Amino acid sequence: MTSSTRTWNDLVIPAAGDYVLDKEHRRLGFLAMHMMVSPVRGEFSSGSATIRVAEDPLQSSVTATLDAATISTHLPDRDAHLRSPDFLDVENFPTIEFRSTGIEWRTEVDPIFSWARLKGRTPGRADTAPSTLKTSAKFVLHGDLTIRGIAHPIALDAEFGGAGRDPYGRDIFGFSAAADFEREKYGLVWNVPLEAGGVLVSKKVRIELAGEAINLAGVVERPA
Repeated sequence: MTSSTRTWNDLVIPAAGDYVLDKEHRRLGFLAMHMMVSPVRGEFSSGSATIRVAEDPLQSSVTATLDAATISTHLPDRDAHLRSPDFLDVENFPTIEFRSTGIEWRTEVDPIFSWARLKGRTPGRADTAPSTLKTSAKFVLHGDLTIRGIAHPIALDAEFGGAGRDPYGRDIFGFSAAADFEREKYGLVWNVPLEAGGVLVSKKVRIELAGEAINLAGVVERPA
């Protein structure tokens, strides 16, 4: 059986290949402020993503689609308003799309790398001792976010959570990502001014994503 992982820059990463978002282990969420004082969280119950892990991890790519009509903040009247033309206008714009354009590895000062330099080694060599390997790291994922047919660049602060093989023999890895964006840039301009100042719904919205990705080569139906 081939290995589900490899090493890169002293980091244990998944083998190259195409991965899909596990629908049973995911959060496709967002956060906005209500009346400038309280956070309201919501999510999309339907969405998909494909992650192509390249031989060079920094050449990897991500494509994702959310079903806009599945938005939920657990308040039916508010959800109906969010689906209306005032916000997502799901009848005319049924999906929200993301397409990556680049990945940056967020290097950090790490005692391990200091030790490696003292030993005259270069981070990323395949002969790294197991005790020096990291299982998580931070990246910046650049891409274009499309809402209501309007696309703008966005940069997500992403964290790779580790890679391995699950009990069903599937190669997986975990991740999380978040970014803030100005909703008015996407035509989401509805609001109500407050007497004390500010607005009913914050102009800035935070994306919150997390989950597991499964290697397409190992996708099988799990036993009931």
